Amino acid sequence: MADSSRKVVVAGSAPVPARPTRWGGMGQFDKYWLLLFGAIALAAILYVFFPERFRPIFQYVTGTFREGDGIYMTLRLTIVSFIFILIVGMIMGVMRVSNVRPLKAIASTYVEIVRGVPVLVWLLWIYFGLPVLFRDVLGMRNARIAGFPAAVVAFTFAYGAYMTEIFRAGIQSISKGQMEASRSLGMNYIQSMRYIILPQAIRVILPPVSNEFVTLLKDSSLVSILGLEDLTRRGREYVGRTFESFDTYLVVALLYLILTVFFTRVSTAIERRLTVEKR
Repeated sequence: MADSSRKVVVAGSAPVPARPTRWGGMGQFDKYWLLLFGAIALAAILYVFFPERFRPIFQYVTGTFREGDGIYMTLRLTIVSFIFILIVGMIMGVMRVSNVRPLKAIASTYVEIVRGVPVLVWLLWIYFGLPVLFRDVLGMRNARIAGFPAAVVAFTFAYGAYMTEIFRAGIQSISKGQMEASRSLGMNYIQSMRYIILPQAIRVILPPVSNEFVTLLKDSSLVSILGLEDLTRRGREYVGRTFESFDTYLVVALLYLILTVFFTRVSTAIERRLTVEKR
């Protein structure tokens, strides 16, 4: 008899593979969850045992007394933007591998232009530049774009180009025979993509897609220049009031670490679960 925690071997029978645990691995604990627990423990220690020094910082930067600010603004902006990014990436990715030359040219031009400009520049141009365009060209004297919609549009526009390439790579990783087989069954191009190609491509693109989400979560700190009260902006305001730079940015960094590690571990668990199911 072999290790009973992994498999049991009986004469004349095949080995029974271990079932995946709730953490997503094959009977293995993802040790990087310990990093998340450690970061949460450190934040709790600072909050509980150093109340006069750190508790006001936690309350201010997380938006405890101002609904909609701090962590809520960071997560809301990230999730809303990422939904639109996925939509743009999927549409443009399909266009990128299309045999229709105008569609492929549009998607390719979009990717090459957008990826050549930093995300910060897109934020500034959409928030400050587009209203000027509306006033000068369209005659809209009071044209103005609010900070949150401007940030969502900028992130969607910028990250959509990177997501397009992720979808393109995922689609092209699927054998061409899959498309040919689905077309031979009477499906059109859209149906083949929807029911055959994209479901298989999702397994391939999940790791880079989750990585883009975490990157977007961190880059959401850029919106502080637009006046949005996100986690970073609240930290800067607190430093401006108290000049406690070290303590404040330590708390901000710790909160970002907790958020990014949490979402990274969740995506890793999903990837492992899909890998196990595929096997």
